[in-house]
Amino acid sequence: MQLARVTGTVVATHKHEKLLGAKLLLVQPLDAGGAAHGAPLLAVDAAQAGVGDRVLVVREGRAAVAAIRRPAAPADTAIVGIVDRVDGPGGEPAPARARAGAASGRNSFGGEQTAARADSAPAERER
Repeated sequence: MQLARVTGTVVATHKHEKLLGAKLLLVQPLDAGGAAHGAPLLAVDAAQAGVGDRVLVVREGRAAVAAIRRPAAPADTAIVGIVDRVDGPGGEPAPARARAGAASGRNSFGGEQTAARADSAPAERER
């Protein structure tokens, strides 16, 4: 995995049938200090990222295809996470941004988000 920043969106009027409906983003790889490192990459978004977000990308075909959940898709780079902050040398907190997924109660993979209540945990263990 590698840190990167989303720098733009890519619009493709024609693309492989396995990528229909997939969001394509342009990402700039970053070094540990947050500086641009290397050439920009085209990535398939599996995390609902947006322009300006700091993200985690995978740059290996099998990992990318597994992340986007599209068997046999021609993808070698995928966004698999949005970075909230980096702790440690060279890391600076990234500003939080509101996401539509959080407001709708859905996580980035389309599943329902659940919140555990501290007072319900003992009742669950007694069953």
